[in-house]
Amino acid sequence: MYVKAADGLRVPMEEHPRRYIEETPVHVPDTAYYRRRMADGDLIALPEPDSVNEEARRGKR
Repeated sequence: MYVKAADGLRVPMEEHPRRYIEETPVHVPDTAYYRRRMADGDLIALPEPDSVNEEARRGKR
């Protein structure tokens, strides 16, 4: 899933606590950690980029 940090926040990555999610969207695994951070309002879920959706459609053919 794709997420970005809420305005003004830096959210640590689950497996890399010294690396942060900021305003640039990043792909993260669908884990309890990231879901909890979204429920708390620290992370914002974003739609999948068109390039990822296009690759998924090609793979299903």
